[in-house]
Amino acid sequence: MSESKYTSQVRTIPSPVSEVYRALSNLQNLERVRGHIPQDKVQEMEITPDSVRMKVDGLGQKISIVVVERIPDDTVKFGAEGLPMPMNFWIQLKPGENDTTFVRLTLKADIPMMFKMMLDKKIQKGIDDAAEMLTQFPYRQWNEN
Repeated sequence: MSESKYTSQVRTIPSPVSEVYRALSNLQNLERVRGHIPQDKVQEMEITPDSVRMKVDGLGQKISIVVVERIPDDTVKFGAEGLPMPMNFWIQLKPGENDTTFVRLTLKADIPMMFKMMLDKKIQKGIDDAAEMLTQFPYRQWNEN
């Protein structure tokens, strides 16, 4: 196994860091995007403020994403359980000018060397796409409800 680290490009979210942090640190907000998650890929999703448990197509068992640390207006760290390889990831937030927030995602995983070459580009694209997706959420609305 080889520990690999993937870091997204820094993206800008058009909302203040406090609103972004409050929304992203509560996994219950995933209920708001549940309809956009492909039902053929993810089933049996159970969501709490601190965790998401789901069955993912191709894995054959339920996995969990769990918040392991929250640093207000700065970082949300997550761990994963039930995956074939150990991994964790975190969302880093930094305040920008004019009520904007800079966001960067980082993922660390122990990937077997024989799979690393096949997965590197896909994981990097996935983490960059996830960072871009975070720029699209209506954080102010999410925090009002």
